[in-house]
Amino acid sequence: MIRILVVDSHRLFRMGLRKMLPESNGFSIVAEAENGEQAVDLARELMPHVVLMDILMPGIGGLEATVRIRRLSLDIKVVALTACWMNPFPLQMLRAGATGYLTKGVHQDELHLAIRKVYAGRRYVCGEIAQQLAVEAFDTSQGTPFNRLSGREMQIMLMIINCHKVSDISENLHLSPKTINSYRYRIFEKLGVTSDVELTLLSVRYGLIRPEATGLSELVS
Repeated sequence: MIRILVVDSHRLFRMGLRKMLPESNGFSIVAEAENGEQAVDLARELMPHVVLMDILMPGIGGLEATVRIRRLSLDIKVVALTACWMNPFPLQMLRAGATGYLTKGVHQDELHLAIRKVYAGRRYVCGEIAQQLAVEAFDTSQGTPFNRLSGREMQIMLMIINCHKVSDISENLHLSPKTINSYRYRIFEKLGVTSDVELTLLSVRYGLIRPEATGLSELVS
């Protein structure tokens, strides 16, 4: 039986996964988490075989949660299962230690196949993501400026554009406010922006966040 931890902020989606992963097919969902912090705690307690991980969630989010879970044990395999199909998300999740990447539109049969493959120690990336990564490997003009960011920089950037204060980011990531500000200015330099507003507008342009979630709709309409 493959023991699975489901991590997603939407309860209805988690319920749907329980129907898609029945015990009769060799799957056992041992727990559910609605954010990255809960995911890390449950992974430490239960040591599941596979974690199905969303990316954009409250708190530390899926990227940081993936890093922390992989630090707990390399035997725990993380598969991104998310609506985020555009780079830099696939690249950053794979860099963070995910061994699989699926979009939420994946068919049930492919979900089963992906879980079994990563459980067996192999990687699995769904077709549309694999094609995107292959194209960008040969044609760098197809990428986004966010590919220049490290995993930690990407995590902090996501928290900034989701209106987290420096003090909140510092507490969540267990880093000093001075360190967070150093990362912040490094992010600005790499992306060629000079403020949180410019960073948010750039994120909207590349589809990392919806305009209505920023409070800046009038600037991007």
